[in-house]
Amino acid sequence: MGEILDLVEARLRTALGEPDARAEVTFLGTDRIEVLRFLDGDVVRYATLGMSRSPMADPTSPVADPVKGPRAELVLSVRAGIADTDQVLRPLAVLAASPQVEGLIVVPGASLDLGQPLWAGAPFTSVLVAEPGGLVEDLELDAPMEPVRFLPLMPMTHNEAAWKRVRGAQELQERWLSHGTDVRDPLRTSVALD
Repeated sequence: MGEILDLVEARLRTALGEPDARAEVTFLGTDRIEVLRFLDGDVVRYATLGMSRSPMADPTSPVADPVKGPRAELVLSVRAGIADTDQVLRPLAVLAASPQVEGLIVVPGASLDLGQPLWAGAPFTSVLVAEPGGLVEDLELDAPMEPVRFLPLMPMTHNEAAWKRVRGAQELQERWLSHGTDVRDPLRTSVALD
């Protein structure tokens, strides 16, 4: 499956440019996850590489299909130079390994919770998985494999995550939009929730 990761990395480079740094993280019993860092003006983007190596499998299925099933990589964008966001590398790799470790299928609208700050001093312990296709286009693979989707992550404060559980992802995103929230601000506070 190395050729899939080569194609994924090529797609990331086409969309985001050359990475200026990369880190590898390996968890016991899982495949290696890399996190690539891309600088784009005043925004730094972190993209996982390795989550799409295998399709995400339904945890209730007795046998995981090695070919069919959704594939994805995660992309986090934050404003550069405001906080030490490079500490997000390991937490991002943890999220990318969650399909292998916990049998999760990561889809738009889902919440992924780390239970700890994304980086030291961050007001965020979880992320909202947004719709793919805007920043990095889906990568089509040969049938019967599904395309690799590049899922943007939006950091959520504890209050936003709780509100999202009750009201849903769409309402939280609409709240951010109506209040002009810069979801890429690594030090932002929670949007007004009433």
